[in-house]
Amino acid sequence: MKILAIDFNSLMNRSFFAIRTLTAKDGTPTNALYGFVKTYLKLVKTFEPDAVIAAYDVHAPTFRHQMYGDYKGTRSPMADELRVQMPLGREFVTLAGGTVIGIEGWEADDILGTVARWAEEHESRCVIATGDRDSFQLASEAVTINLATNKGDVLVTPDYIREQYGVEPAQMIEIKSLMGDASDNIPGVKGIGEKTAVTLIRENGSLQNILDSLDGIKATPRIKKLIAEHKDEALLSHDLGTIRRNAPLPETPDQLAGKGPQPELIAFLHKYSMDSVAASILPEGTPPAAEAADNGAREVIFLTDPPATETAEKLAKLGEVCYLLSDSTLLIRTGEREVSAFTEKREEALSHLLGTGLPMTTFDAKETYKLGFERGTPVGVTIEDLLLAAYLLSSSDKSYSLAEMCEAYLPGRKFQADRPETLLLLMPELREAIGLILKERQMVFLYRQIELPLCEVLASMEVLGFQVDRQGIEDFGKMLDSRIAALKEEIMELAGVPFNFNSTQQLAEVLFNRLGLPHGKKTKSGYSTNAEVLESLKGMHPIIGKILDYRKLQKLSSTYVVGLLKAVQPDGRIHSTFNQTETRTGRISSAEPNVQNIPVRTELGAEMRKFFVAREGWTLIDADYSQIELRILAHISGDKNMIDGFNHGADIHRMTASQVFHIPFDEVPASLRSRAKAINFGIVYGISAYSLSQDIGVSVAEAQQYIDGYLTTYSGIAAYMKRSVESAREKGYAETLFHRPRYLPDIHASKAPLRAFSERVAMNMPIQGTAADIIKLAMNRVYKRLKEEGLRAKLILQVHDELLVEAPKEEAERVKEIVVYEMEHVADYSVKLLSDAHIGDNWYQAKG
Repeated sequence: MKILAIDFNSLMNRSFFAIRTLTAKDGTPTNALYGFVKTYLKLVKTFEPDAVIAAYDVHAPTFRHQMYGDYKGTRSPMADELRVQMPLGREFVTLAGGTVIGIEGWEADDILGTVARWAEEHESRCVIATGDRDSFQLASEAVTINLATNKGDVLVTPDYIREQYGVEPAQMIEIKSLMGDASDNIPGVKGIGEKTAVTLIRENGSLQNILDSLDGIKATPRIKKLIAEHKDEALLSHDLGTIRRNAPLPETPDQLAGKGPQPELIAFLHKYSMDSVAASILPEGTPPAAEAADNGAREVIFLTDPPATETAEKLAKLGEVCYLLSDSTLLIRTGEREVSAFTEKREEALSHLLGTGLPMTTFDAKETYKLGFERGTPVGVTIEDLLLAAYLLSSSDKSYSLAEMCEAYLPGRKFQADRPETLLLLMPELREAIGLILKERQMVFLYRQIELPLCEVLASMEVLGFQVDRQGIEDFGKMLDSRIAALKEEIMELAGVPFNFNSTQQLAEVLFNRLGLPHGKKTKSGYSTNAEVLESLKGMHPIIGKILDYRKLQKLSSTYVVGLLKAVQPDGRIHSTFNQTETRTGRISSAEPNVQNIPVRTELGAEMRKFFVAREGWTLIDADYSQIELRILAHISGDKNMIDGFNHGADIHRMTASQVFHIPFDEVPASLRSRAKAINFGIVYGISAYSLSQDIGVSVAEAQQYIDGYLTTYSGIAAYMKRSVESAREKGYAETLFHRPRYLPDIHASKAPLRAFSERVAMNMPIQGTAADIIKLAMNRVYKRLKEEGLRAKLILQVHDELLVEAPKEEAERVKEIVVYEMEHVADYSVKLLSDAHIGDNWYQAKG
């Protein structure tokens, strides 16, 4: 018997991120579904299985979460557009003749492992289709892994693993226990990477062998010390990473064999706009789909490294420059059907290109700006960027390509996606088509005055980077390690028995059985010891506070200290990447490292900012907006009460407390002001009475009274919330004051949770998105002013509503004035925008 076992979540995720946004006729996103359907049909055609089983993760904690509270704790939440497609993917599998299996408390990997074991025990063959290397440990003579990669599928057999790693498949988990797995937040042994882990297992066979003979293994003293110090983490990682092979399958694979496609399959595919897929699986004799368009494109005249002067003459005749820049090649459109390619003379040609003074168009202009800054010859013109245009028109996409843009906006035009020169020839036409759409949607200001100038600003920030005190970070890390070690000893002493407190099960045994603390409902894998449970036990036993402190310090050390040290470049600075096309709200995000996520809520976490410093002789100016989202809410809603409060300089939270709780302004206690603050910031996010009750510690009924009182006090805001939802229902999207849209395909969903989420987004997007647009405008204005006044100061960081500038000390006060002025005068609203700035030698001091 042949079994095809599909890692459903893995393949749906890959499809979601690989394919630009697609939607069905009713607006339902279908990019992940489409990619998965194509992959599924390809797998079935290739392997001709007798049974297809798609294993998926049930949205509930598993036994691994019980073992380790931070398991998968670093993962971002699933995108809303993907979440709505997951049930559609499972429906397709069923209609196509497969079986979907999800088991509460177990992961899809465990289901795959159990199916693999069944195949081995019943003289069957199993192919596991996944994008996850975790399944390598399951490879055997009966089980092959079909690994999806960016370069195509790879068949992973035991021989493949022996050749690539020099170990047996079953030893892959031993490697993982040492190196950990960042994607699942499995700790491993801090300081040991894949290369060292592979060598250790190749020479010693297993983690247990290493631990049993640690003094005698062939390794450096440092490696031995790391293993000794992180023995518990390694054992925990081994347990977390081992795929279980005893999941309680509802049916065995042989009982699932012989299923065929159901009659409703074709209707399903048509419903979700997959007509070509439906046509491809119809019986013979059915009229074929329309013949695919000729993919030959026009013949391209291709020149290699032509003289730069000759290229300049051709560009002058064209009156514009359209180009594509990669790490190794510069392609320039030099005629109606001609493309010039520069490899050896790439940088020389780019210099000539930038010196023409002609209008320029490309895809991803930031790379050009960065190259100019790195070479000390900044680009002197604004470059049209089709990547930014694609993002503005479809911000829900996970990635963007020139080929996808040509397909979407130039229907019927011929090109070859794998030949960039054919795309380059279409660039002027594509730019014109995109320009008309931007104009029609009132997005020209957003594109030309906000996003295009910002591209240069972000490139400058990336190249300049941010100085860090490496020694300070290392010392801070040692201090954390020392405190973590001390906490370990204190926890063990309080427990009265040695145990692995990284193990949820062992911790639960100590807390609830040995110490007799109250516990919640028991699950299949035992009692929960997550942060919420431990917080509820604070004050009942001193061990609880110690464990919570340990977890916080451990995360601070592993995520921020280690992560930042890895990111420090030879120039002593970190050079984050600022993503301009990633978020649906328009906010800028950062990565490698994510400097926007430096913790600030605890004093110890905020202390990390002390290690972000100005270079010698320079200082930092930090400026941030005061309550910008509430000010925008007041302006958009037109609520007279809130507008008056802001314009008269009132403490808006105290004012809210006074009016909602009917207490004289001067008599509002801190506790009620705090509650009013929670309502102010929560109300426009559509916060429920239950959520508010949890946030401020009152009953649901009392929280509902607060919400009702708030909406009565601020009737303009109540009207705005209603108006926003009605507008989104009518248009299918919400937008900012600058016409940045966010499409809401679930605004009419029959399922209440999906519809409610879209309604909350409809209320919040105009607020949060407008705040994002304003900070971007402020960045552009500050960047321009600093250049115009001939100052050496430079923008180096943006974090939500906060800007950081590095300046020579003699310029600091002038720069501070400029930054505050430009931030406060970026928009003329019914409520004045306020900015507060401070100067300091490090980020902590400058934050004020």
